[in-house]
Amino acid sequence: MIAIGASVVLVVLLRWVSPPTSAFMIATRAAALADGNFRYSNTYNWEPLERISPHAAMAVIAAEDQQFPFHTGFDFESIRKAVQHNAKSKRKRGASTISQQVAKNLFLWSGRSWMRKGLEVYFTVLIEAVWPKERILEVHLNVAEFGPGTYGVQAAAQRFFGKNAARLTRREAATLAAVLPNPKRFRADRPSNYIQKRRDSIMGQMRALGGPSFLRQLDDDDPTATRSR
Repeated sequence: MIAIGASVVLVVLLRWVSPPTSAFMIATRAAALADGNFRYSNTYNWEPLERISPHAAMAVIAAEDQQFPFHTGFDFESIRKAVQHNAKSKRKRGASTISQQVAKNLFLWSGRSWMRKGLEVYFTVLIEAVWPKERILEVHLNVAEFGPGTYGVQAAAQRFFGKNAARLTRREAATLAAVLPNPKRFRADRPSNYIQKRRDSIMGQMRALGGPSFLRQLDDDDPTATRSR
């Protein structure tokens, strides 16, 4: 009961307080130290959603979770399709929503145990119950890894494009979203042919969704939310 109470207090607090780090960042640093890499460092620059290009928000939604404004943490149709695909193919497909990714990155460790999956479900439900959608998106854009040791769209924009996140173009934002499945392997500043094709596909999906106007569907029922531009 104490652990449950503490987790609820933490999630409520993080609705307004910017997290100083994440479980994923801590685990990555610990793994580097365990391997003897004492020079490892990461860059994590928190940036409020209103100072992030709406193209960046649209890009991650288009690439990862097009039902984000409408679901309550889980996209069951995508889960069903992923299960069917994975039963027939050796190349596995995931179906994690942005909310699930925030739960994993912020609070949990890497792995595939049932205990971890259960905690992911718990934190996803808790986040969706306590945070407005814009806050979930804001945290995701700030704690996601876009390159080795590069966390958040602000750090990524500065490292790969030499500008602040507010000035990201649609193409640059789509490039960052394209590397998210494996940011340690793919490079936003030197995109492979695969990443270029994925970037172009994401840009097409962004257009199909209606561009930044799509973001107006976030938190229409939350008068305290900061509106996306």
